Amino acid sequence: MTQKIVVIPGDGIGPSIVEATLKVLEGLGCPFDYVSTNVGADALEKYGQLIPDEAIEAIETHKVALKGPVTTPIGEGFTSVNVGLRKKFDLYANVRPVVSFQGTRSRYENVDIIVIRENTEGIYSGKGQVMNDEGTRAETVSVITKEGAERVTRYAYELARQRGRRKVTVVHKANILKATSGLFLKTAHEVGANYPDIETEEMIIDNCCMQLVMNPERFDIVVTSNLFGDILSDLCAGLVGGLGLAPSANVGKELAIFEAVHGSAPDIAGKNIANPTAIMLAAAMMLDHLKMEDRAALLRRSLRTVIEEGAHKTVDLGGTASTDEFTAAVLDQIRAV
Repeated sequence: MTQKIVVIPGDGIGPSIVEATLKVLEGLGCPFDYVSTNVGADALEKYGQLIPDEAIEAIETHKVALKGPVTTPIGEGFTSVNVGLRKKFDLYANVRPVVSFQGTRSRYENVDIIVIRENTEGIYSGKGQVMNDEGTRAETVSVITKEGAERVTRYAYELARQRGRRKVTVVHKANILKATSGLFLKTAHEVGANYPDIETEEMIIDNCCMQLVMNPERFDIVVTSNLFGDILSDLCAGLVGGLGLAPSANVGKELAIFEAVHGSAPDIAGKNIANPTAIMLAAAMMLDHLKMEDRAALLRRSLRTVIEEGAHKTVDLGGTASTDEFTAAVLDQIRAV
């Protein structure tokens, strides 16, 4: 049966790297029909809304979306498109894997970490943001719920079991943020007790940052709250060569949106030099989600071969290849199987 996928081209380099990814999915023989819509700056110009009603309806209907990076306009009155989508569809788990590739500028060869970030709560959600009339005092509210902490930590342990992972590291700041981070940590331990086959480790965020830089091989799956996860996942991307190699999935109870971690990079839009690896890896995550693991594995192998052989690397990876040349090389690897 044909699967319908919502395609959100996004802004800046988004349309070009999404187009490249659709070519690769076609090369893999994926039985997809695509429903195109958009969010972000392009949608604001066309529809007067950052997240148009038609985009919401398409995602609600078809449950799976592949999304290019988007731009949220600077200025008061504009809230983050990504945060808005996560809240709208209750996409509570942000899954961000990083894996080492030979032939990149990474200083490590053995990184294989999945950061799972709670996606809807905490200080990052932007609740209660106020500033006094003089502009001299600002405050915001951080809310952590037991339900929110429980479902994201349970997701982490279930993923560990599914992937044969050995350990879940719960990252927190409960020594200082005793109420909010304390509740997250306490709930994580309660959940972890139901998974005796998975080792549970807890680590304060400060130490975690240091250990990731010094000993990344000690980590397997990391689960943490919203703001900490946002920061740690970018740090982890730096361990493997940058955001151009970092995919992500936003997962809820009924639907999921797959995207690159990086932004829309308007300064290189239209130049045919953007690296599509991150969104292609996000497409591989989408294939796993749709139980097309063989195609996902072939896509990952093909990307790895192209990057490691080095002849068709994009500029950010130290090469000179265009987006089109990189994509053609990936397709050649797929067809060679």
